[in-house]
Amino acid sequence: MIEVRDLQKSFGSHQVLDSITFRIEKGESLVIIGRSGGGKSVLLKHLVGLLKPDAGQVLIEGEDIVPMDERQLLRVRRKFGMLFQGAALFDSLTVAENVAFAFRGDRSMPEREVERKVAEVLEMVDLPGTQDKTPAELSGGMRKRVGLARAIIYQPEIVLYDEPTTGLDPIVSDSIDKLILRVRDCLDVTSVVVTHDMRSARRLGHRILMLHERRLYATGTPEEIFRTEDPVVRQFIEGVADVKEAPC
Repeated sequence: MIEVRDLQKSFGSHQVLDSITFRIEKGESLVIIGRSGGGKSVLLKHLVGLLKPDAGQVLIEGEDIVPMDERQLLRVRRKFGMLFQGAALFDSLTVAENVAFAFRGDRSMPEREVERKVAEVLEMVDLPGTQDKTPAELSGGMRKRVGLARAIIYQPEIVLYDEPTTGLDPIVSDSIDKLILRVRDCLDVTSVVVTHDMRSARRLGHRILMLHERRLYATGTPEEIFRTEDPVVRQFIEGVADVKEAPC
């Protein structure tokens, strides 16, 4: 479904990604972990052509998107849905208007059909009857659910999640994890999840990929990653800072 080959990306003199290569099969759920500033979100943006690499290829169903212009990328992006960090809702729009945003330019779909689709996806994310609320009336977890509803309303083949549980308490985070699994299984989508939440990583991924010092450092099933004795991986998943204690 997705293949990345020898991807390299720098911003000025700062190299972020160096020779990244991996594949994601159709229906697979891949979790990407790594330290803050390590290139996870940058990598995610390459998958939908929001960033162009300095070198390498990004293939979506065998088609290299790197040389595509914006018009060609629009066709490929229809395969994707994305839940942004912080949900990225429009504060001036209602829940229904946010969820149906992808249809605003499509005058061919009757308003009643749009309303039906909105109600259907809000039901799937456990937010029935919230169409007329504004983002300001929603909790953080509810905003994430609305963002997820917007990502799946046009039934994408691939859903990208950028830190879906950041800023949420453990109980709400658990509910978001369960929704992601429901979407994956009910809609048969391919999922790519960027997260710092190790509980989410263990639950959501068929496979985990770890970025470290610009490179793909480790990859494996959740069981393999969480049982590894590699000190770099263990330090990250256990959340242990490498800082020497200073005297008072």
